[in-house]
Amino acid sequence: MKALERLFAEKLLKVKAVKIQPANPFTWASGWKSPIYCDNRKTLSYPLLRNFVKLELCRVILERFGEVEAIAGVATGAIAQGALVAEELNLPFVYVRSSPKDHGLENLIEGELRPGMKVVVVEDLISTGGSSLKAVDAIRRNGCDVIGMVASFTYGFDVSAEAFKEAKVDLITLTNYNAVLDVALKTDYIDEQDIPVLQAWRKDPAHWTGK
Repeated sequence: MKALERLFAEKLLKVKAVKIQPANPFTWASGWKSPIYCDNRKTLSYPLLRNFVKLELCRVILERFGEVEAIAGVATGAIAQGALVAEELNLPFVYVRSSPKDHGLENLIEGELRPGMKVVVVEDLISTGGSSLKAVDAIRRNGCDVIGMVASFTYGFDVSAEAFKEAKVDLITLTNYNAVLDVALKTDYIDEQDIPVLQAWRKDPAHWTGK
């Protein structure tokens, strides 16, 4: 798995799906300041990379969650990748909205799941885990069994690890924050002097200011 983590980290950095700039932090939708920004949706624009992600997610699902009966993508970032995975595995696909539609059937889950189905959730990236686990809760309330979650990338925050543990969800990711930093350092994308700043942010992202 370590080899895969490094390989995928290299691919993400190459297409600038991951950007690291400690001196000029990004602002997330949550308001957090961050020296790193990850946009895995960019991988969809590169056919070879898109296929790589699809096949690796499928491999992980078959190895770890072989009894899967349906795939669920988390809106909006993981809808496309989830659909690609479901197509490759020849399984039913649904996606889970962040909130119910305000018209029509007011669906939270788009598509059809039969009660009792064993579902694997596909996510694009994991930060705090809040939105991902909301999707898990929606599927469980629909009478299905979430047997695991797969994602392309995780920041590896302690708060997300605790949240997944509490929710009893087994999470597998293709790469992670540490692997990206390791590759970025070895390829001179960042300098050694950037590491303490990047590590400090990961320890307390909610209060990090970059100063």
